[in-house]
Amino acid sequence: MAQNERKSTVKTPKQPKPRKTVSSGDMFLHKLQMGFEKNQKAIVGTIAVVAIAVGGYFGYKYFIQAPKEEKAATALSYAQQWFEVDSFNYVLNGNGLNSGALDVIKKYDGTKSGNLAHYYAGVSYLNTHDFKNAIQQLSKFDGEGTPVQYLAYGALGDAYMESKDVEKGIEFYKKAASDTKNKFIAPLYLFRAGLACELNGKKDEAKKLYKQIKDNYPYSQQGQEIDKYLARVGDVSLN
Repeated sequence: MAQNERKSTVKTPKQPKPRKTVSSGDMFLHKLQMGFEKNQKAIVGTIAVVAIAVGGYFGYKYFIQAPKEEKAATALSYAQQWFEVDSFNYVLNGNGLNSGALDVIKKYDGTKSGNLAHYYAGVSYLNTHDFKNAIQQLSKFDGEGTPVQYLAYGALGDAYMESKDVEKGIEFYKKAASDTKNKFIAPLYLFRAGLACELNGKKDEAKKLYKQIKDNYPYSQQGQEIDKYLARVGDVSLN
């Protein structure tokens, strides 16, 4: 039953000491001035180095990084289109004319699109039953602070379950469900975590997870059918 529930992997929409006070202000300024005069060349040299470094940073950001981000986004756009129509082999490897997610990862490492490509690649590997590579790619994706991170956790849960690592599956389903404000993702992965707990002989834990759905997401798809799963783990209360 867990396998049927995993059938539709959720997809994603297209996505850096105060100075210690002194007792005498005049004394402090005097020492500062003496120090500056004594080490003027060194200080001026340091300022010049910092200025060059800052200039180099902004030069890199606007003349190298920004165009690279744009190229990466363009390259990934083809994989995104294939992802929307479930052409997972194309998502991974491209079509000979345009890049797939794996090529984007290789060419544009360090860009936002290069990072997002790990997600597309991971879910694509999951759907082509290459669970080892699915786990590898999804683990490299950093979506902290975005809804996509919870989808990645859920996909990792699926990959671990398919790899027969039920404990890891439960762990990542719970992480996916921790976005409690998302009334679609949270009940979905609470339910999958409950099914996995049942599979692992943890009926009491499954009961807690099912009750969270009943109490917090009664109008979700899972919430509307949760009573029969509660009854299956020994909770016959229908209140």
